[in-house]
Amino acid sequence: MQMHSTALRESPSRKTKPRIAVVPDAPVAGLFNLMGAPLAFGRNEEVYGEGEPAEYLYTVVSGCVRTSKILNDGRRQIGAFYMPGDIFGLEAGNEHSFSAEALAPTTVRIIKRAALASRAVCDSATASQLLALTAVELQRTQARVLLLIKSAQERVAGFLMEMASRNAASEIELPMSRQDIADYLGLTIETVSRTLTHFENICAIALPTSRRIVLRNRSALARLNA
Repeated sequence: MQMHSTALRESPSRKTKPRIAVVPDAPVAGLFNLMGAPLAFGRNEEVYGEGEPAEYLYTVVSGCVRTSKILNDGRRQIGAFYMPGDIFGLEAGNEHSFSAEALAPTTVRIIKRAALASRAVCDSATASQLLALTAVELQRTQARVLLLIKSAQERVAGFLMEMASRNAASEIELPMSRQDIADYLGLTIETVSRTLTHFENICAIALPTSRRIVLRNRSALARLNA
């Protein structure tokens, strides 16, 4: 990995190296603040690659990170978007199953997976939170499986409700492009754009810009997402 101006001198090597929200005073979040090395990434810059050793966990300080992989037929599948406060890089095995890239100028903190595991052995609070983080990531995967069997309108409505809940606001500025949204929802970009226009026409949302969305009728979107 190329070193960045905000990184500590020791950082994970490119060859050796939810939504999951953690409360500020939680043990794992505290360890990131005390022990985590800060790294800065530019737009579309890779944080780690698919198949690389999963030696570190990451928390987003600012910006946004997407995880993705290229399928055998050349299509891109986006697994998740991670916002400030989210922890990512959790893996069942020893390698990353997806790559991770910054969607915008992004700062993350990293901590060695082994260091957290060692801390969890003697600290029950850290162990409990690591278990909770793993459970949340599993819930994210299960929710995504259910999302992908829904109609296009249900998928887009569900995505908007998720983004609004994570920002705790009715007006959201999306860090991801419509192509990113399409690859996340398993739709074409034309379908995503057409669906957003339909939602605007029925006054469920307003689109001041291509990335700024105002939820005008949450109940209508919630019914679609039911």
